[in-house]
Amino acid sequence: MKQRIVTALLLAPLAIAMMLLAPTAWVMIILAVALLLGLWEWTRLIGVTSATARIGVIAAHAAAMLMLALYGWPASFVYVATAGATFWLLACAWLLKPTLGKASAWLPLKLLAGTLMILPTWAAISLLHADGPLGPRWALFGVLLVWAADTFAYFAGSRIGGPKLAPKISPGKTWAGFWGGVIGACVICIPAAPLLGVGWDRLPVFIALGLLVAFASVIGDLFESMMKRQAGAKDSGTLIPGHGGVMDRIDSVVAALPVFVVGKLWLAL
Repeated sequence: MKQRIVTALLLAPLAIAMMLLAPTAWVMIILAVALLLGLWEWTRLIGVTSATARIGVIAAHAAAMLMLALYGWPASFVYVATAGATFWLLACAWLLKPTLGKASAWLPLKLLAGTLMILPTWAAISLLHADGPLGPRWALFGVLLVWAADTFAYFAGSRIGGPKLAPKISPGKTWAGFWGGVIGACVICIPAAPLLGVGWDRLPVFIALGLLVAFASVIGDLFESMMKRQAGAKDSGTLIPGHGGVMDRIDSVVAALPVFVVGKLWLAL
């Protein structure tokens, strides 16, 4: 736990500074590297054993990001983010059958899932960050919203305990943790609203978006847990001391951010 806290204290200020101070182009580059590292771990997790094949997957996604940045910015980014949000709706059904997809024949679908986790998240944060003078704040808030949900969920779950949320997928998660995360996400929307230019008359809608994002973050967490369980793995990797792999840290973010962006657009926030 001590190593976990130290790592978080080192990485969090860097992430916050990047979101608030770096130009959107640099945010896109740094974010692409982080997400591709997560995708590298994902390929191993789903059973791609050949190093050549894994490198090929990473190269293909890096090329897709470059093409989107050069020829699809910003119009096509909305469609990419929407595809990601739609995928997470379908992922809810997959979670109902946690052993589904364990056979090697499902590998192409798992690869597609990786694509729909990585590219839409990159597109979503890029769109948020570039959205006017308050864009960097919105991008940061999207990530902080997930962090808050995860943190509140951890403390509520560890202190209250109670019935398990999804014992066949992640035995450690409880309903108390789920509701703690939802409440935490909704609560931080209140002080954040004026900083993001959201009027008090729109606060109920803003809180509703926070609730939706918190739910999506849980789906992302459970989805990766399901894949780790199918693979017999404890963590996606070992890159981050005390935290496991990159994918272990971004599993909630990759689900929540596309939903956040699509919800923000639909609700005209």
